Amino acid sequence: MAYPYKKMTREDFDKIRSITDPGRVWVGDEIATEYYRDEMPEYGVFPPELYVEVINKEEVSAIMAYAYKENIPVVCRGAGTGLAGGATCKYGGIMLSVMRMNRIFPIDHKNQTVTVQPGALLLDVQAAAAAEGLFYPVDPGEKTASIGGNIITNAGGMKAVRYGLTRDFVRCIEAVMPDGSIMNFSSNVVKNTTGYDIKDLIIGSEGTLCILTEATLKLLPAPTCSATLVMPFGSLEECADMVPKVLELPFVPTAIEFLERELIEIVERNLNKLFPVKQGEAVLIVMYDASSKQELDSAVEAASEAALANGALDCFIAATPERAGTVWAVRGAILEGMKADSVAQEECDVVVPRARIAEYVKAAKKIALSHGIRVEPCGHCGDGNIHTEMLRGPEMSDEEWKSATHASLKELYALSKELGGQLSGEHGIGNGRLEFLEEFVGPRMIALYKAIKLAFDDKLILNPGKVIEFQQNKQEGNPV
Repeated sequence: MAYPYKKMTREDFDKIRSITDPGRVWVGDEIATEYYRDEMPEYGVFPPELYVEVINKEEVSAIMAYAYKENIPVVCRGAGTGLAGGATCKYGGIMLSVMRMNRIFPIDHKNQTVTVQPGALLLDVQAAAAAEGLFYPVDPGEKTASIGGNIITNAGGMKAVRYGLTRDFVRCIEAVMPDGSIMNFSSNVVKNTTGYDIKDLIIGSEGTLCILTEATLKLLPAPTCSATLVMPFGSLEECADMVPKVLELPFVPTAIEFLERELIEIVERNLNKLFPVKQGEAVLIVMYDASSKQELDSAVEAASEAALANGALDCFIAATPERAGTVWAVRGAILEGMKADSVAQEECDVVVPRARIAEYVKAAKKIALSHGIRVEPCGHCGDGNIHTEMLRGPEMSDEEWKSATHASLKELYALSKELGGQLSGEHGIGNGRLEFLEEFVGPRMIALYKAIKLAFDDKLILNPGKVIEFQQNKQEGNPV
């Protein structure tokens, strides 16, 4: 154990029931096994000692104050759609669900913002903005993720190439600290140079620094027209080489994604979602948003001409929402399709400079195949975030799979670092990538991470063992 946490007792259980409501507290075997893990059970299955669903910041504050006093670890959980083993009770203790805190407050049109509680679903936040003629553009693949989970992992997704990450749309945050105090970080202003930017430090901290209870998000005017282009190529290499060509055009794309034909067929075969373009061994999907039809037509024409000039077999234009929907439905179903088509999955979630995408993809396929693993790269190539999907076949034993994936990951992360990339583009470190972090960023950066963690959470009770791991000093009993 990284730190001597208290084993919870009946007295502790009763205290949490008194703070909240016995009908929203589950203990031991009463806790559903779905709360032992996130969407990647390969990164750890850990039972909480107590599971509680909170309904307001006052309950969060009271629970954290008690946990701090009694030295009980607490993990905050949203919708559980994470892919890094981040929201799991690695050291037991309390799992605190914020999914009942799901209010979306009225849109502030003067400031073009919306204030939300962390349990609100991304799709509901997007719908609330759209109903008022506005647009929340952050668009990770999982639309049923909680907005709090998006913020605390700095979610990106397919539209990041044009609009940026979640961090670019968070104006201010209300959060509960590990000792139970309630804090506000920043305010609903367009720019702010008042002191350290703690807000941006919290965004992407994976629940290790504080518990988000409310956030105000920036909205944009909704684009009036949109088009999706599908460019089929004879090989994955040609497809990846097209990415910088698209980015050189005078029109900024909303999204650029690539898919191999085999991955498309996995989704079609297992989920009956049919991709409208049958040509090519790989396809590049490019989306453009615009404020006028003239602007959109110019972007589509330029991209189409560039695609055909650079080896595309054709260029299909999905100009209606229905046609575009069939394209993006297949892209959005990749994880579900892979789960249906394999015994287990592992994913390398690196991000590399956009100019090195083709180089990474070519080398990554060779690395995984050299270890006997079936590999399917895809990703948000507009921002260099490549998902190297590794699939386990029925012939591999548990030990063979574990050994092969670990060896592949080590080489893939080294490749990313060599190309000037980073360990994770959007899924985070959590528990799944923890062992690779220090080698990737170096000991001085790890020391900085530890100092930040201790500044927020001196007892290490909040989501312990994620992002950064501490060891106990045997002589002094202190974390190091």
